[in-house]
Amino acid sequence: MKTYILAGLIASTALTCGASMASAGDVTLNYWMWDANQAPVYQQCAAKFEAANPGIKIKITQDSWDNYWTTLTTGFVSGNAPDVFVNHLSRFPEFLENGVMEDITDRIAKDKVDMKAYLSGLAESWAKDDHQWGLPKDWDTIAIVYNKDMLAAAGLKDSDLANLDWNAKDGGSFEKVVAHMTVDQNGKRGDEPGFDKSKVAVYGWVSNPADGYGQNQWSFFAASNGFKAIDKPWGSKYAYDSPALVDTLTWLRDLGIKKGFTISQENIGSLNASAIFSAGKAAMVPDGSWMISTYRDTSKFGFGFAPLPKGPEGRKSMFNGLADSIWSGSKHKDEAWKWVKYVGSSECQTIVGEAGVVFPARPEGDKAAEAAHKAKGLDVSAFTLLATPESTFPFPISDHASEISTILKSAVQNVLLNKGEPAKILKDANAQVNGMF
Repeated sequence: MKTYILAGLIASTALTCGASMASAGDVTLNYWMWDANQAPVYQQCAAKFEAANPGIKIKITQDSWDNYWTTLTTGFVSGNAPDVFVNHLSRFPEFLENGVMEDITDRIAKDKVDMKAYLSGLAESWAKDDHQWGLPKDWDTIAIVYNKDMLAAAGLKDSDLANLDWNAKDGGSFEKVVAHMTVDQNGKRGDEPGFDKSKVAVYGWVSNPADGYGQNQWSFFAASNGFKAIDKPWGSKYAYDSPALVDTLTWLRDLGIKKGFTISQENIGSLNASAIFSAGKAAMVPDGSWMISTYRDTSKFGFGFAPLPKGPEGRKSMFNGLADSIWSGSKHKDEAWKWVKYVGSSECQTIVGEAGVVFPARPEGDKAAEAAHKAKGLDVSAFTLLATPESTFPFPISDHASEISTILKSAVQNVLLNKGEPAKILKDANAQVNGMF
């Protein structure tokens, strides 16, 4: 196993349970995840599973996103990782390289698991060279979350957000709406004379601090402008020097620095867009479908979901899907497989769907989720309408993922911070990345 570099990282005590040994004839499987909204729902699945599998107990442990990955990585090194863990595509290449995931290809074949029962593209994301390293868990797309009160105050209707268009030259009808929904401390809107960009009370548009892939920040703009991050899954040629990306990020930079319609990369710091939105400082934010229940349960004002704007290449969203993987060091791999197989089953995924926390990987789970949201007065079609091969693009996967992520994040942030000519920054970063292959 490749040695992990963990200098400066302190493992969270919340996830120190490790892979459990059998006790009194029972096996306790440790299952880790980062989403607090999902933990109680999977506890319902665990109860069903335990009733059908006497002698196997499921211990679910949840921790915050950052602590989760730190502690999981520490567990791989120390031999105290969970038997089963929720996996993310951004970590898949690194985990594969380090041999910490169990190959489940033969188990799938032996138990005749129907991999076509999942939405197209989800199972394939977790395979390489005809080997499968996880069963699909759920999927997500991106949509616009908007404040209904602010929309009405701007003299706009929900339908005005349904068919916005965007381009990198003037921002299209999308930028016009963003400008109109931006308000300074004197009550002047962004499209009115006298607007003061240095004293903004409410921004028309706010996204999370940028990273190298921009899932819920900038990727949908760039893709709709013709940008394709990598030549193919597990490819060796990135295209971050693409004029389509240069133009997209330049426009986004200027939207904040020059025009004041969004918080600049410098000023947003580490703040999440959802927190800014909840505080009433943003009229619209882009966010993932995994956040639907958070907005539903915590918002103190009316909100809705609108489709992403259409770019020159149409409306696009990154299509990401999580998986459940088995730790290669687990002492209970047979039992772990039973749990992974059940979590990916129709029964468990329908339970998850009925809770309305995510869109499960199976169509029947999706239908249950849509019905659950509808029962609570939420129209989530802005997310589901994009869940097609024509409207989605995959999370870029390749070898050297950790190093590449660091390089690309720095480059994108430097563009948005106006630290040089965007074309040169992205060209240099792209050359550095492709040089790794």
